[in-house]
Amino acid sequence: MNLLESIADAIDALNEAVGKLATWAAFLLVWVVFTDVVMRYFFNTTFVFVQELEWHLFAFIFLIGAGYTLRHDQHVRVDIFYQRLRPRSQAWVNLIGTCVFLFPGCFLILKTSIPWAVSAYQIGEISPDPGGIPMRFIVKSFLPIGFSFLTLQGVSLACRSLVFLYRPESDPETAGAESLKPRIKEV
Repeated sequence: MNLLESIADAIDALNEAVGKLATWAAFLLVWVVFTDVVMRYFFNTTFVFVQELEWHLFAFIFLIGAGYTLRHDQHVRVDIFYQRLRPRSQAWVNLIGTCVFLFPGCFLILKTSIPWAVSAYQIGEISPDPGGIPMRFIVKSFLPIGFSFLTLQGVSLACRSLVFLYRPESDPETAGAESLKPRIKEV
């Protein structure tokens, strides 16, 4: 069980660091949007590069931050049943949900997005708009990278659920659902 916890801790630390990177990218996105608005309203001009950079940064934040969001249990879900379950039942829901829904979905997206990103890189895909971002393959690579981080965080969730389920009932750590949640460590 210590091996599973070590694996989960390593994945959590990775996604914590990636989440901090996404936070800085969000700050950069705010700055880029602010600059675009100032240019548009005060100088009556805008640049295609800046507009494309806005959605590239948004895609980066959304995709790269998905694993971080799952790590902190902040993803959107309907909790009308889950919140009323006992911790052991919640662990089963997490484990089964991860294996039945998260992993197959991530696998499907990875299977289709990796060749798509590689193809964009091989042909040196650029923006079709004049003055746009010259390396379109970079934003396309965020899709498989982001879903890789999400898949890894699913592995962490599954490991934590297994550890929780296979601890003896008398173990005080299994008394509440808090032990299902990742331990927050400073990275």
